[in-house]
Order: sequence, then C-alpha cells, then structure tokens
Amino acid sequence: MYAPERQQEILRLARDGGRVDVVSLAEEFQVTAETIRRDLKALDRAGLVRRVHGGAIPAGRLDFEPDLAERETTAADEKDRIAQAALAELPSNGTMILDAGTTIARLAGALPLEGTLTVVTHSLPIAARLADHPGIQLHLVGGRVRHRTRAAVDAWALRAYGEIRADVVFLATNGFSLEYGLTTPDLAEAAVKRAAIAAARRVVLLADSAKHGQQHFARFGALDDVDVLITDSGLSPEDATALKRGGTEVVRT
Repeated sequence: MYAPERQQEILRLARDGGRVDVVSLAEEFQVTAETIRRDLKALDRAGLVRRVHGGAIPAGRLDFEPDLAERETTAADEKDRIAQAALAELPSNGTMILDAGTTIARLAGALPLEGTLTVVTHSLPIAARLADHPGIQLHLVGGRVRHRTRAAVDAWALRAYGEIRADVVFLATNGFSLEYGLTTPDLAEAAVKRAAIAAARRVVLLADSAKHGQQHFARFGALDDVDVLITDSGLSPEDATALKRGGTEVVRT
C-alpha cells in the first residue's frame, strides 16, 4: 500500500471512530510506528486531523460532543468495569456528588441497596435512576438543562455546589492528560465540573482510556486535582506511571 492510500484509510478510521492511535495503526498496516507518525504529521499539515498524545483525532473534533445515545454504546464493557471498581471509593454512610456522564450513570446503577448515602447530582438521567433507591437521600441540582448531556448548568447549579461540602465527587471528563488536564467541549459544563471539584474533599475521576490524550475546548481542572483515576487496561503502564508521578493514584481495570 502506498503512503497516500494508507493515509486515506487512516483518515477514514479517524472519522469513523473519532480517534486513532499509533500502535494500533502500525499493527493494522504492518508498518513501523515511525511510519504512522509521519502519516499523521502529513494529515495534520493538510488540516485533516489534529495530532494528540499517542495518535490523532479528526480536524474539528476539539468541539465535537457526541450525544448520550452514542456515548452509552461507546466502550461499554470498559465503562462497566470502571463503575464496578469505583464502588470501592464510596464513602461509608457519607455524601457524594455524581457528575453527568455515562460511566457515572453506570456507577449510579450499581450502587448497593444496603447502606445510607446522600447523593447530589446535576444529571437528570442519574437522578431518575436513583429516585427510587431505598438507601439514598437524593438532591437534584437545578439550572438550565443542556439537551445534549441532560445536565443542569449555569448560575443555579454553580450556586448550589458553592453551598455544600461532600466527601467525594465522582467526576467525568471528555479528555484527560498531564499536558492538557481535564477538558470538555462546553464552557458551561466545565464551570459546573469545576464547582463540583471544589465542593468535594476527594476527587475520583472515572474515564475510559480512549479519553487519554484528548483535548477539548473548555479546561476545568488539572490531573493533580484528581486523587484517584479509575480507567481500563487500555491505558499503558507507562502512561499510568507518568500520571502517578504527578500524585494521582491510578486504578486500571
């Protein structure tokens, strides 16, 4: 396969999957990682992709935000494992904030029936899932609801989080890395996430490995704001070690 043909196929894979990584592409095309990096550099120069840590995303994806239905089916097995591992971080008869996100929603669905917890969330789907839970005192944060994520944002939500102090926040993100920190496409959602971090004594980030190295428009925190990152085994041991050096505990499921 000639380089232009390979690059065209790489572009198709990036657009279909939302992201490509160097290692997987090298295996698929039976070429060296350096060859793939040159391909990605050529595509980046042409304005067709944007290079990120370990791979590339299609041009324009910095502002791209898939809807809930699409995100529910993306990395479903990984999200289930992450949610199960996150149960170990639940406060004993304490208070917690559940951020808006599909992995967080899986955690909400896995909460045990025994025990007593106070849960605060600005996510309508998560609140609906927990409304009949017998062991949970549920507080729903209000505000303008974003249709794409079904999450409350803006002044009401920010004011509510400014008035509480929780034991732990289970946080979601669209992208994370040492270099770029925690990012999401929407400024209003970023502000609420930042307020939720400030409202909790402990921050647990639930993020599948495909989000590592991705960057989006709105930054709402740094990796050193995170006490524990729970992700999947797709995050390489080398990347996990680098994150640990920054002071974040890393759990790979």
